[in-house]
Amino acid sequence: MFRYCTLLLLIFTVPVLLPGQEQERAVPEITIATVAMVDQGNSYITFPADIGNIERLWFEANLNPSFLVHKNKKSRLMGVITPQVIFRMYQEPSLPVRTPSYMPQLTFYYNVRSEEGANSLSLTGKIAHHSNGQDGKFLLDDGEVNLKDGSFFTNYFELGVIKTNYSTRFRAVQFFKTSVEMHPKKMSSKELDGIYGFYRWKTAFSIFRLPETSNGNKRHKAQFSVKGKMEWMLDEMYDWSFLNINRLNLSLTFFYHPKFFEDIGFFTTFYHGMDYYNIYFGHQITVLRFGIMTDKLRF
Repeated sequence: MFRYCTLLLLIFTVPVLLPGQEQERAVPEITIATVAMVDQGNSYITFPADIGNIERLWFEANLNPSFLVHKNKKSRLMGVITPQVIFRMYQEPSLPVRTPSYMPQLTFYYNVRSEEGANSLSLTGKIAHHSNGQDGKFLLDDGEVNLKDGSFFTNYFELGVIKTNYSTRFRAVQFFKTSVEMHPKKMSSKELDGIYGFYRWKTAFSIFRLPETSNGNKRHKAQFSVKGKMEWMLDEMYDWSFLNINRLNLSLTFFYHPKFFEDIGFFTTFYHGMDYYNIYFGHQITVLRFGIMTDKLRF
């Protein structure tokens, strides 16, 4: 178990330790807005071809628009309002869409240090809500969780640090984030106590390979990118030991933006861990998914 956890830590910390190359050519401008867009993630819709133990779905959709609040593109402080919604359509009669995840968020970013517009260090803080919009009993009469209309809600805070780095050798922007997420018990469903991770340590990295500039010196959008996330639940849950592998949520996403599409591309994601779909959190899933995703990043 110790070796396994050590390997995971190496996977998620190597990107930030990679040294930046000497700046032998022009580098992209990495503003606080770019940092925020990487952190916020993209909207997507999956194909009905999931491989794993998740329920049979026609699709899962993530609607994740971001509204930026800042003085100008050069600002060091910025806010982002995100009315995120995730919903799933099941392969059942009437094609039901059950208990969507409503996840409105307010996030702040502050650029502490910036070197030549590419290598920077930023602080981030988030206030967020997660619920399913239902008002039924959390548990059924037989003691099982009420997945159809059981009430689920939690409010949480997140504090973290984001490091960006640009490698001129590989023409790639590297983002690394580490943060702590806290769900106050008084601001969450009381039934979640002891079975839901109220305190979580999170790390994430993103690497975007940048193509050559065009003749007009205007940089095209990234064609390839990779993003990984790891989450470890820290508080007491069930009878799990601190190193129980069930505490781990892990995802890895590869994104390809073909030249013949303007704003979308194809992605594949591997996810293992607690189901992130509101009251379905009791399900441990391992799934490989495919779909289309928006491309917010323009370099």
